Amino acid sequence: MDPGMDPGMDPAGAVPALERELRAALAEDERRQREGEAKLRALRQGVPDYDQFREIVLASHLKPLEKKDRLGQRRNVLWNPCAAPAQAAPTHTVEIPQELDQLPRTAAEFHRDWRRCFKSGTEKYQFLLELGGEALGRIFQADVGFGLLGEFLTVLAENICPGDRAAILQILQSLAGTRRFGLNVALLSQAEKEGSQELFRKLQSRDCQAAGQPGNPASCEAGREAHPMETHLEKETEEERTVVELMKCYQVS
Repeated sequence: MDPGMDPGMDPAGAVPALERELRAALAEDERRQREGEAKLRALRQGVPDYDQFREIVLASHLKPLEKKDRLGQRRNVLWNPCAAPAQAAPTHTVEIPQELDQLPRTAAEFHRDWRRCFKSGTEKYQFLLELGGEALGRIFQADVGFGLLGEFLTVLAENICPGDRAAILQILQSLAGTRRFGLNVALLSQAEKEGSQELFRKLQSRDCQAAGQPGNPASCEAGREAHPMETHLEKETEEERTVVELMKCYQVS
């Protein structure tokens, strides 16, 4: 047995885990290199505005058609899965797709699952909440991938539920602690900036704040020992302070 290996670890199970981590690391390196080359290519081409620059980078995963790709032939496989139309949001609670056997642990695994497994904004919203702020901060501690921050803000703004206020604030706090966060905020498109403003407007709305308030006086009296009013007011004040601080981080006026 390798002296550096954990004695309690099954060698047969360790190899597949190491292979997954290696593939994820290679995929992440490939993505960064591909997007870096796309940025340089866009600069050399002298694109006139940021929107075109962004489109070139986001489309860097696409490959040109080859001669064997017959344009007139009907195909069932999407050649650009990232451009698949979003499905209408279901009326029932959305569950994480079954093909996602485990939550991502690296940025490469997140990119793969985000593009492959989730088509609607509702699914992506549930996925972000399922991961939570702590996991997202750990996954993207090096950097939030190009274009992802804007997607996150848009998804959260369009699907926010009042009862999720605390979880969303934790997500926003964790993302704000990632490297090059200020640069990612500066590169948000106009539509993404408007989505960010809408998200914070909803976080400050009465409906969102009221979701965490105690119920009627009788229920408050019954649960006073476990949930004292003072504790709730302190929590509410802390959340309001957090919202104001995050608005500065996300450059929302």
